[in-house]
Amino acid sequence: MLSNSSRRLLAGLGVAGAFVAASATPGFAADPKVKLGVYFSDTTIAADSDGKIDYSIIRSSTSVVLHDLTVRYDLTGLAGKVTVGEEENTGTDCTSPSANVLVCTTPWEVELDEWGLSGVFPVQIKPTGKAQDGDTGTLKVTLSANGVDSVSHEAKVRVGEGVDLAAGPETTVSAAPGKGFTAPLKVTNVGDTTAKGAAVVFYNDYGMNAAKHYSNCTYVGDELRTCRFDEELPGGSTFGATLPYALGADTMAPGNRYGEIIWMTPDEFEDFENYLGNYDVTIGKPGTDGKLTLAEAAGRAAARGFQADPRPENNASYLQVKVTGNNSTDLEALGASVTGKAGATVKATVGLRNNGPATLDYSRSGSSVTYLTFDVPKGTTTTAVPENCFPVKGDEWGEPGKPGARHYRCYFDSFLKAGDTVKLEFGLKIDKVIANDTGLVKINVPCECDGGFYRDLKPANDTAKVVVNAAPGGGDGGQGGGDGGTLPITGSSTGLIAGLGALLLAAGAVGYVLTRRRKTRFVA
Repeated sequence: MLSNSSRRLLAGLGVAGAFVAASATPGFAADPKVKLGVYFSDTTIAADSDGKIDYSIIRSSTSVVLHDLTVRYDLTGLAGKVTVGEEENTGTDCTSPSANVLVCTTPWEVELDEWGLSGVFPVQIKPTGKAQDGDTGTLKVTLSANGVDSVSHEAKVRVGEGVDLAAGPETTVSAAPGKGFTAPLKVTNVGDTTAKGAAVVFYNDYGMNAAKHYSNCTYVGDELRTCRFDEELPGGSTFGATLPYALGADTMAPGNRYGEIIWMTPDEFEDFENYLGNYDVTIGKPGTDGKLTLAEAAGRAAARGFQADPRPENNASYLQVKVTGNNSTDLEALGASVTGKAGATVKATVGLRNNGPATLDYSRSGSSVTYLTFDVPKGTTTTAVPENCFPVKGDEWGEPGKPGARHYRCYFDSFLKAGDTVKLEFGLKIDKVIANDTGLVKINVPCECDGGFYRDLKPANDTAKVVVNAAPGGGDGGQGGGDGGTLPITGSSTGLIAGLGALLLAAGAVGYVLTRRRKTRFVA
């Protein structure tokens, strides 16, 4: 209900979806000054296939509620070769005023914030019987709504040969924190048409570090993101390579780390890379350790038109790393000590620090690393509350960020590196001066929400005091010290911001390649 649903969100990478309301949300109103943007991915489809399904992505310069939202798809440039049609059972109202034009509208008011929407008006891009390898054209997408200026975007649409790349089997390996391991990389061309090159996209959990950086692969730090191969893959053959990894010393143990491997044609990879570029997200930089080759590849890619995979459901494989040993961490609650006169408003900064040795990473589930409660000092009233904190009274949860309550529960991002600190800032009005007026911060509090960390190495420091007007010698409120890195004070969920502002490679690639029904994200 009110748990952190970040990263799969959009997530993913977590998936950002269409937030469509039946009535306007108070505080939002259409404004002619609002600037909208619309995006549709470049698309390569296989001839003699069902094509692909994709959505429009809408952006706004500010929060707004749109009325009579309309998206017009115009594929006139490929008339007779490619059609654009409404996906079945979407609940939207689409009409075709002319050949190769589709206009979709919604009667609902659509709430749009500055992060934008994906998943709006899904359409099917499908080749006709006259489509041939090498056909190319433009899909013009135009967005309009009452009270705002219309905007357009042009996406490239290409028709190519159909090649069926299938990923290798799922793999399970074991390793201890700080130790190396290897994982196979396999692909089979299960079709009859030779695949003239291939590309593979990775989404590996934190701590699965590349032990080598190959020149035909790309990396962000030690994170392997993509590899491209220019060898031909004849139909009916299997090719493979071995990838060396090393688990980070700060990996939680015992536990599991996971990775996905998603294969695609070079043309589909180009579309995907352009999609990431729309969000200013990089695939990383090439390595310098020589070229990674597929063991049984024969020859280099010859001149060709385009290629696309008509059966993307078999393009993905999975890697599980069973992390052995014992490597947990110590989360420490951070309190505060503030002073002020009656009627004054003071800022109390509380939070938590990961003292290590393990990093906490719940990115796949999108859950908070832990849950924090704050009991407000009795002589004060909250005037400012972080957006990721909720007033709680018994079993009832109030609105996020609402001041005036006596008890709060807060959640955090799904990732907290060893040595880092996350802080929350509360505004407290001093109603009455009470010496050593004390509130209490607790972390690792059990919650009906998903996730949370409960294997703390030092439970004794899971509580800290918030002291207002401490008497001489009354203590510092339990504010811990240390030189660890400090994350920005949390307002809204940092996980949500990370998810909506970047592209999680996992669901981004899987969703993009398999059905392209979700827009998800690399973590930049």
